[in-house]
Amino acid sequence: MEPDWFPPVDQALRDPPGLLAAGGDLNPIRLLAAYERGVFPWYSAQQPILWWSPDPRMVLFPNEFNVSRSLRKTLRSGRYTTRVDHAFATTIRECGAPRRSGPETWLNAEMIGAYELMFALGFGHSIETYLGDELVGGLYGIHLGGIFFGESMFSRQSDASKVAMARLVDECRNRAIQVIDCQVASTHLASLGAREVSRNEFLGLLRRHARREPSVNWASP
Repeated sequence: MEPDWFPPVDQALRDPPGLLAAGGDLNPIRLLAAYERGVFPWYSAQQPILWWSPDPRMVLFPNEFNVSRSLRKTLRSGRYTTRVDHAFATTIRECGAPRRSGPETWLNAEMIGAYELMFALGFGHSIETYLGDELVGGLYGIHLGGIFFGESMFSRQSDASKVAMARLVDECRNRAIQVIDCQVASTHLASLGAREVSRNEFLGLLRRHARREPSVNWASP
């Protein structure tokens, strides 16, 4: 298999929804080719690498971000502070830590290593939420031009991941990022203003906005 080859996304299965391919590797060439095509990896340690292109796709347009009354109160309180690209390695490991629902996690060592390399190459970014000096929430993803592909988030305190999302939206507005890809629908994301679009519409957004150019480190105080 060529390092950047994928089957056409319209060949993705209906059951399981969006499964497009299996195998390959997680080298940067293949990962970048995947994101440019609207494809992302998601698999457990016991499986081969599985590649997905769901239809519909959940996205958040930064100007549609919904700040609830309670979140607005949290943001104004100053209880949390946020930083960008300050603790990518810790953030991705926290995203992959066991959840209350069980020990299973899709973020295995292979995935973590691949995204740490993407961070080193300037395509990966993290947003971190702190309570004092303690990292209590955050998210990470891939940035290609006008699109941020959100991968995962975590929260150890109330609203901590939402605060990270609010900071991400601010970064997107400041950096002319038009779309946050949320991949698969959830009620949590919908409450923040994300909505579903068809795969074809999402591919159109990719054609208009995705550009393979590593961004500078977003690090800030």
